[in-house]
Amino acid sequence: MAHIDDVTTQRSNSTFVRSAMNEPLLEKSHELALARRWREQDDQKALHELVRSYTRLVISIANKYKNYGLPIGDLIQEGNIGLMEAAKRFEPARDLRFSTYAMWWIRSCIQDYILRNWSIVRTGTTSAQKSLFFNLRRLRAKIEGKNGQSGLSEQDRVEIANNLGVGLRDVKDMEIRLSSGDQSLNTPVGEEGDMELMGLLPDDRPNPEDIVMGYRDSKTRSQWLSQALQTLSDREQFIIRERHLSYDPVTLEDLGKDLGISKERVRQLESRAMDKLKVSLSAQSPDISALFAA
Repeated sequence: MAHIDDVTTQRSNSTFVRSAMNEPLLEKSHELALARRWREQDDQKALHELVRSYTRLVISIANKYKNYGLPIGDLIQEGNIGLMEAAKRFEPARDLRFSTYAMWWIRSCIQDYILRNWSIVRTGTTSAQKSLFFNLRRLRAKIEGKNGQSGLSEQDRVEIANNLGVGLRDVKDMEIRLSSGDQSLNTPVGEEGDMELMGLLPDDRPNPEDIVMGYRDSKTRSQWLSQALQTLSDREQFIIRERHLSYDPVTLEDLGKDLGISKERVRQLESRAMDKLKVSLSAQSPDISALFAA
């Protein structure tokens, strides 16, 4: 839904637009002369004349984006920023019309503003996603008109993805985004409105009972493991702790150097110690896999 300004803002916008439309059009030679004076002599008066003459171009481009639900006055101001940037970078030596060069900067600034403000959720982060955001509606309308149908088929989405160089998942996600706006989690729902949208969202986190049970089971398994380790020799305990109970496991080779034995001997001791642990743990729990359960 497009933004509707209050009466005062509408009046101010109308005054600005009328003033811009009354500015005279520039001949190419005069336009280039103004650009040279600004670029070479830092002539502020020349800059102002050049920018004022092309404010109408900003208004024209901004109006093409008025259906994104943002204030037209804000779109125009963002376009003016792009126009000023174009004037700053324009090179009259290239013998190019200023309007042709400025269009890109004006459109870019307006589009960036829309992407930042159209939704509280960031919409596009890459040039391809940006292109998808601003072209999906046009392409969808074109395809629906050609096929005489409402909505896109899977093949239509594939075609759009290929044309814009984005993934099919991106097209589907953007289609959903454009079909529905942001909603507050505090929006009342239900026949009597006595419930909020937040109350319908699923919570995938474990409930308090699962948390307590998990903590208790984890504590029990820790006790089992501690008791099982006591059945090992000091050297076997050292190997198991360094190889399996450390955040940074030590290699067999490094353990062999520390213990003054070969790498293969460390492997043998580790295997024997693991067998002892399994026997000890099996005596405490028939299912020793519970020790490693998530």
